[in-house]
Amino acid sequence: MGRRKIEIEMVKDSSTRQVTFSKRRTGLFKKASELAILCAVQIAIVVFSPGGKPFSFGHPNVESIVHRFQNREKTPDERRSKDAESCDESTTDDSLNQRLLDLLKRLNTEEKRGEMLEKMVKVKQAAKGQPAVDQLGLPELGELRSSLEDLRRKLKDRMNDMEATFSLLLLAEHRPMN
Repeated sequence: MGRRKIEIEMVKDSSTRQVTFSKRRTGLFKKASELAILCAVQIAIVVFSPGGKPFSFGHPNVESIVHRFQNREKTPDERRSKDAESCDESTTDDSLNQRLLDLLKRLNTEEKRGEMLEKMVKVKQAAKGQPAVDQLGLPELGELRSSLEDLRRKLKDRMNDMEATFSLLLLAEHRPMN
């Protein structure tokens, strides 16, 4: 049959509107990703569903694009050429080294936190009389997997909400005044 041209107007039925939004949002994000890859550009999109739920897409990520937009920052290539002209590489190296050290500290802290959480889970499971994960049978592992996937989905939705809210707050803070 092929595609047919539709008139662009608001979809009146709310459930159809939600489906249309979901499909078109996916298409929009896909096109944005393709544009970023094909043209080597950075891109960010924030969109709200008909129900008010925020969704965002960014390449490489929304925060870096918003930060760059707000501060009118140059791209890494532009910064490198500017740094070469000014010969201020030691300051850049120092700040990068400091950032690396900070990130390594955070990584170490998170690894320790993960180990501590694993120990706490084992203690709680033992206290409740629940077997350790490596002692679960196939049905129990299936239930656990389903629960973890549900938790992952909820966490991802929450992260998307927070990312979109953060992006909008950043945009609102640096919006030019008339």
